[in-house]
Amino acid sequence: MQSVKAAKELIFTVPAECDGMLLGSFLHRTKNVSQRIIRNAKRVNNGITADGAMIRTVDKIARGQRIRISLPAPRCEMEPGDIPLDIFYEDEHYLLLNKGYGVPVHPTSNIHINDTLANGIVKYMRSISDCYSISIINRLDRDTSGLVLVAKNAYAAENAAGTIDKTYIAICSGTISEPGRIDAPIARMGGSIIKRCVSKNGTAAVTNYTPIKTANGLTLVSVKLETGRTHQIRVHFSYIGHPLEGDDMYGGSLDRIKRQALHCAKISFKHPILNKTLCFESPMPKDMSDIMP
Repeated sequence: MQSVKAAKELIFTVPAECDGMLLGSFLHRTKNVSQRIIRNAKRVNNGITADGAMIRTVDKIARGQRIRISLPAPRCEMEPGDIPLDIFYEDEHYLLLNKGYGVPVHPTSNIHINDTLANGIVKYMRSISDCYSISIINRLDRDTSGLVLVAKNAYAAENAAGTIDKTYIAICSGTISEPGRIDAPIARMGGSIIKRCVSKNGTAAVTNYTPIKTANGLTLVSVKLETGRTHQIRVHFSYIGHPLEGDDMYGGSLDRIKRQALHCAKISFKHPILNKTLCFESPMPKDMSDIMP
């Protein structure tokens, strides 16, 4: 797959229905360009132009004009790391990766400094002589595999965050025969900075699931989240008595797999420049398919 550098500007062509509209209204209401991006562009010489001429947000625009907006200069001081990237999709606004298990997404202050997915992205972008901010839209636990969406600029990040839709697959202990909904608040477990638990004093958390198949005393489920709490899927399935295989933190067995059997299998999001929804699917990894043939 050919590498693609990050966009440094946004380009929009004014449609007929926006003829005579104020530029500010066109950008903010029609193209969902935030006030933050507009303010940054105003600080740059010729940061906002129409057909190459400087234009103000209070000026009217005309059908067919090409509007260009400079994007904020990216800042990334993170160290590069030797982490291979499995690139599913790339354009000048987004990078979609298939993350393996055992790889943290972001550096931590003391333990993971340059061995994370983010460090690998920095090394990749430097290898193509490019620079863009690290905006990872959906974060996965270190031992959760699957699709991770990265925005290459502020506009891409702001727009994808509100439209992304994810489906996970998980392998649970025991038999689950009917779809269900787990509505149970989650809180940090006392005495731990990592572990979570269901608690009436926790933050609202809702998980929806549908069984796909059962085999070997296990159930493969499809999971959709209504909220995004830390360890939500893992905590909720443990709470209903069906911990994820390999998730020994929450009661799962390590006999058949050595990490939580959880994979982000599908992602869709509305691309703000292409103006269409893109959908991607990652197959079940081998360590999970080995125990759920």
